[in-house]
Amino acid sequence: MSPDQAPSAPAQGRQKSSTPGTDAKRAQILSTAERLFHAQGYAHTTMEQIVRELGVTKPYVYYYFRNKQEIFETLSWAPTVECFTSMDFADGDPRPAHEKVMAGLERLIRATIAGYPAAFFPYREPQVYRPEYMAAQKRIAEHFYERLCHLLEQGRADGSFDFDDTRVTAQAACSLPGFLYHWYRPDGRLSPDAMAQELTRLAGRVLGLKRQASG
Repeated sequence: MSPDQAPSAPAQGRQKSSTPGTDAKRAQILSTAERLFHAQGYAHTTMEQIVRELGVTKPYVYYYFRNKQEIFETLSWAPTVECFTSMDFADGDPRPAHEKVMAGLERLIRATIAGYPAAFFPYREPQVYRPEYMAAQKRIAEHFYERLCHLLEQGRADGSFDFDDTRVTAQAACSLPGFLYHWYRPDGRLSPDAMAQELTRLAGRVLGLKRQASG
């Protein structure tokens, strides 16, 4: 499975093909459901509530999604892909490893913030997802960490980073955006851009980014 493929197939209910009109309707369903899931949680959000908020019938929603769980997984998957492909760079990218690491971590943090609140659903309610979904999530996470760890070791070899265990260091740096779901609010003291910059700087410290490299 490629990283940008949805973990379930087909990724929709009875819909056979996508058009601009149907894409807009799917997006409206997802937006409404996202708001309800965020406010009430998965268990306390029903298809009846989603339908009522939309002002449509149940068959309308079931045309695009098989059930509530598929809506929840669809909402979660898009930011998951954005986050876990943030270390993908073009083969010809000439930047040194430490620059790629820091650029990728900033992309990860910005994708997490931009994906609010759906990006936080897997942290808040991990018990909701199907085993197939969790397996797909694990594969794309490993895809991310393989690339990050490889770049970290390159950066350490050229003297840009100072750390001991590669995987522990990688996971520690990525825990900064991972724990945003505990406390982040879009209307908080820092703007999303300022928050992303601050967390990226902190991640650099976790990685032991040396001053000359950060300069």
